Amino acid sequence: MIRYTREHQYVRLDGDRAVVGITPHAQEQLGDIVHVELPRVGRTLGQGEAAAVVESVKAANEVFAPVSGAVASVNDALLAAPEAVNDDPTGQGWFFTLALSDPAELDDLMDEAAYRAFVGA
Repeated sequence: MIRYTREHQYVRLDGDRAVVGITPHAQEQLGDIVHVELPRVGRTLGQGEAAAVVESVKAANEVFAPVSGAVASVNDALLAAPEAVNDDPTGQGWFFTLALSDPAELDDLMDEAAYRAFVGA
């Protein structure tokens, strides 16, 4: 299951973990990604809390936690190769995973059809 936020982030369930990244739409709007700052493993995040930063040649944007939970892992490969977000935002370009503290928060997010309508796709 994949859900989307109004801030153009996705959360994809992978077992008991939630994989978080930016959507292809966000990546297209940002352009070439040049730097990524990731949260600390073990940090507890509330839904909507700033968790990471993505910088492009155009701007720097915060990446928010789409759901509450503890950071279980981060994609360290992005530190050396942030362009992976451009190449594969929903695959190799993920930012971090969360151990969900309230799975019901997923119900507050958009499904793919709602997100497509939101971005006008």
